[in-house]
Amino acid sequence: MQPKIKRILVPRLFKFLFFVALFLLILGVTKMVFWSQSVMRETGLTPMTVFRLLVNTGVDLKSQDGRTNILLLGIGGGTHAGADLTDTILVVSLDTKKKKMAMISVPRDLWSDTLKDKINSAYHYGEEKKQGGGLTLAKVIVEDVVGLPIHYVFLIDFSGFESVIDIVGGIDISVPQAFIDAEFPIAGKEDDLCDGDPKFLCRYESVSFRSGDQHMDGETALTYIRSRHAEGDEGSDFARGRRQQEVLVALQETLKNPATWLPPSRATFLFKAFDQASTTDMRIGELATVGKAILRIGYKETKRISFVDLLVEPPLWMYGRYTLVPKESYSAIHEYVKTQLE
Repeated sequence: MQPKIKRILVPRLFKFLFFVALFLLILGVTKMVFWSQSVMRETGLTPMTVFRLLVNTGVDLKSQDGRTNILLLGIGGGTHAGADLTDTILVVSLDTKKKKMAMISVPRDLWSDTLKDKINSAYHYGEEKKQGGGLTLAKVIVEDVVGLPIHYVFLIDFSGFESVIDIVGGIDISVPQAFIDAEFPIAGKEDDLCDGDPKFLCRYESVSFRSGDQHMDGETALTYIRSRHAEGDEGSDFARGRRQQEVLVALQETLKNPATWLPPSRATFLFKAFDQASTTDMRIGELATVGKAILRIGYKETKRISFVDLLVEPPLWMYGRYTLVPKESYSAIHEYVKTQLE
């Protein structure tokens, strides 16, 4: 009888194990399908997206009149007062079909009647309301200034972005005019009482740049774009905005060099540094498409736009601080930007 029992139980045991394995397989596949669908919804990456990025331009971007407009914000970061005020405000306008790009400098000291404050505080106020609200509010405020729809926003924390420049080995900048800034703030000394010195001179140091071609590391490049108190034209918002554009274009040119991404370990560190130093409302597919478009655009195809000549400094008593307002109206600025883009 014993052999007969084996013939009956063994097949049943295998059948049971088969159904258990099949169930686990189906459950695993189902979970993987739901996970992959979730990833695709969150990131915008699909097999077709990856294929288009490899062989074509990438995914379809939000646009108007053939242009995709991206607000680029830069904050100082860290823990000091004003760490989330946007020292850098640029609008990058991409024409992917014509492979052209424009960079519009927006002075941080512009007054906003909506905020009842300077526009560089928009991100701060938005984040006070809720996390992520800073990007949304900044987009709305800058749209009112430049008269263009802002499709995406990309925030750079300069306290972390410095490492990005160092990882790529620095950038090459052609400084058009030498300057000295004797009041460059020293990090960590913002609240130093300076032993009673009424001018708080211990909070500042003197930095200088000679004219001509220079290779800058991360710290030097950030000092170059943060300087605000040089004498003459280089102390203006226009000059500061120009320097910000110069650094971004120089970094763009460096990233276009395949050697920048080698060895593979450097590429890994670079991706990690970018991720830690930035926040955006773009999904991965959109971000990759924008990045690919920017890297394909040359220096000569990048136009720099500033409307500082359309602004004026009102008396301090009007707003209680240094600020800028339009000479005529924001409509005049909108028309100027539109003309420059065309």
